[in-house]
Amino acid sequence: MDSRTGDGTRPVARAAAGAPPAPVRIEDPADDRLLPYRDLSDAELRRRVELGGGYFVVEGKVAVAQLLRSGLQVDSLLVDTRRLAGAADLVAGVLAALAPVYVASHHVVAATVGFNLHRGIVAVARRPVPADPATVVDRAATWRGRDGGRPLVAVLEGLNDHENLGALFRNAGGFAVAAVLLDPTCADPLYRRAVRVSSGQVLRVPFARFAAWPAGLAAVRDAGFTVVALSPRTSGGRGPAADARHRAVPLGDWARSAGDGPVAVLLGAEGPGLTPVAMEAADVVVSIPMAPGVDSLNVATAAAVAFYELSGGSGRGPSPTMA
Repeated sequence: MDSRTGDGTRPVARAAAGAPPAPVRIEDPADDRLLPYRDLSDAELRRRVELGGGYFVVEGKVAVAQLLRSGLQVDSLLVDTRRLAGAADLVAGVLAALAPVYVASHHVVAATVGFNLHRGIVAVARRPVPADPATVVDRAATWRGRDGGRPLVAVLEGLNDHENLGALFRNAGGFAVAAVLLDPTCADPLYRRAVRVSSGQVLRVPFARFAAWPAGLAAVRDAGFTVVALSPRTSGGRGPAADARHRAVPLGDWARSAGDGPVAVLLGAEGPGLTPVAMEAADVVVSIPMAPGVDSLNVATAAAVAFYELSGGSGRGPSPTMA
């Protein structure tokens, strides 16, 4: 008879009484233990079932390794038999956390997730409790990296492309950005594609979502941050010298003259960029000078340039973690 735990899942298999847990072989993609891994390519379905179930999916060896370092609760790990030898450290880490590891053939894994999972490694983890934006901002304001650089946060408006969002988080991790703050319309940073493209940095860099926009920017400014809108547009801001600013200032020029106080980099969605209301809420508007005929960069690329310039041209040590 199949003995189940209180939540309806089978307990972790053990080789013998008192022995450490062992991976479980799965032969059928319809096995109910694989339910959280089904139809990963159906974005709307995944958003609904993951948010409702309080979990998220992490794909790939690098991202799963970051998950294990994050302190977040791992529910299970699914590994293609072809990747098992190379994932021995991840398997050991998940089993040590007393979470089940499922091993299946390439065919079974592909039939379960709904596509050819080249990386062959995917995990399910518990969603963390949403962070309070004010708390995240206050902590970020006191963050100093290894070289004592200025505190940086990224503030995102309308960024709804998961790959752009993931790439931006990867850049934020690379340049020791203290936090990423999202408006209510931004995509879910814990969606599988965002986590994968970020190389797991979504699980490392603190983030929070504002309930109101652009009112949330007041908390950023109150914490001592200068709100710097990054845009190719010619526009002013609402800071002390708003009446004198009618055009964007070159990013490098502003970075060299701004001292070392906390800076919040305000970035908009690919295509439309920042809304007028967000631009008006900024203290200053800066732009990245480019060659004639090119009007903008991908938002994650533009963010990387801004993080580099504002961090003094180098990363500032490891970012504070979510845990």
